[in-house]
Amino acid sequence: MRNMRKTIVELLKNAGDNFVSGENIAGSLGISRTAVWKHIQKLRECGYEILSRERSGYKLKDAPDLLLPSEIQIGLDTEIIGKEMHYFPSTDSTNHTAKALAYHGAADGAIVVAEEQTGGKGRLNRNFYSPRGKGIWFSIIMRPKFLPHDAPKCTLMAAVAVAEAMNRFNLKAAIKWPNDIMFDGRKLVGILTEITAEMGKITYVVIGIGINVNINREEFPKELQNVAASLSEINGGEISRVKFLRAVLEEFDKLYGEINDSGFDGVINRWKKYNITLGKNIRVISAGDGGAIFTGKAVDLNADGALIVETGNELRTVYAGDVSIR
Repeated sequence: MRNMRKTIVELLKNAGDNFVSGENIAGSLGISRTAVWKHIQKLRECGYEILSRERSGYKLKDAPDLLLPSEIQIGLDTEIIGKEMHYFPSTDSTNHTAKALAYHGAADGAIVVAEEQTGGKGRLNRNFYSPRGKGIWFSIIMRPKFLPHDAPKCTLMAAVAVAEAMNRFNLKAAIKWPNDIMFDGRKLVGILTEITAEMGKITYVVIGIGINVNINREEFPKELQNVAASLSEINGGEISRVKFLRAVLEEFDKLYGEINDSGFDGVINRWKKYNITLGKNIRVISAGDGGAIFTGKAVDLNADGALIVETGNELRTVYAGDVSIR
């Protein structure tokens, strides 16, 4: 059903300002004209403004600003990512929903996307503000070839994918270890990676990505106004959520193919190109070592994507934690 509606939208978009007859649409899909009319009605319910004229057919006047599969998959150039999509007007957490779908067999590269999250979470179990229609809140299900010890590096890969997408929109990306994308000291993007594995083999990885796209600073809760930012603030105007998500999925797809073929070295090198952490004096709250807090200079990433911090005459390796630049 969804694929048929996607095809109808493609036909109407390709026609531009011209009408497309119900007969031609029916012939393209191999269905009756009555079935075409029913699909048109469903598309209208989703927010598509479709004109109809007797003996002329249908014309698309306007498409909704919604992250619908019928919008995102048009022109999507990927091999794996986004071929299967699950859309929700609202969900508690796209990661929570994606894990349930993955458990029941959702495909490698499947996407869960929502207009809003009512219980979105970031790293360290922090709440993630996810208002309706203002950002991109989605999760990617992966069933990769690599071993479980490599899974934490998926977080770096996701950050690089968003940074590369920002480049396509002429927006400068700055990644703070491990995966926070920042603007003017405030957070644009949050990424949360969760893994399920057994007997030394990954069952699935779910990567949740929350992107603040068109949220004005004053729209954030007061406690977030000095810590959160939005892509529209950098851009100086609103950005198409559909086009930006499509760009992220395409960049993620390229990186996913690369790491399955040749590992994470290229991802780590690209991460370093965008990073704002290495070479800086930082404060670390470690997720290990009993939550140890220490300061030092971030000097490098190791092959596992962990942060190497110079503290006096000692090098400490941080695999997980919270970093602030001093």
